[in-house]
Amino acid sequence: YAMLLSLIFLIVLVAAVVGFVFRHEIKTNFESNLNLALRDYNVTADRHSEAVDTIQRTLHCCGVQNYSDWERTEYFTQRGIPQSCCKSQDDCSEEDLKDPSKAKLKVFVDGCFFLVTSTMESKMSVVAGISFGIACFQLVGIVLACCLSQYITNNQYEMV
Repeated sequence: YAMLLSLIFLIVLVAAVVGFVFRHEIKTNFESNLNLALRDYNVTADRHSEAVDTIQRTLHCCGVQNYSDWERTEYFTQRGIPQSCCKSQDDCSEEDLKDPSKAKLKVFVDGCFFLVTSTMESKMSVVAGISFGIACFQLVGIVLACCLSQYITNNQYEMV
């Protein structure tokens, strides 16, 4: 049992170190994937388009860097900026969303990349604290399992 807990502890420790060391690559990868999701955004409900819509609605953002990122997509030429960027769903017409100057007043202007990364970074202290707490419990479990093993081993020799 102590060996199993030690293995899990080492895996979590390695994952945390790798995540910390490669955090810039993770950000770059996320940005490129978000750009791909915008480029391939379509009306059909695929999971990438739904993810973009969810991020934009939840974080009140639009595009990767800002709302003008949509102007370089095929979706924009057909339908304009997506409805998920609208500040108010009632005040957003398709004609307004096709005109970037009118859309600027009706959609969120901040980009999603900065908001997502800043939200993740602000929550990192909570994740680190919870992970540290779990690691402490694992270490206590390892020590107690070793003590129990030692106690069992010592008692077997005394009985004989």
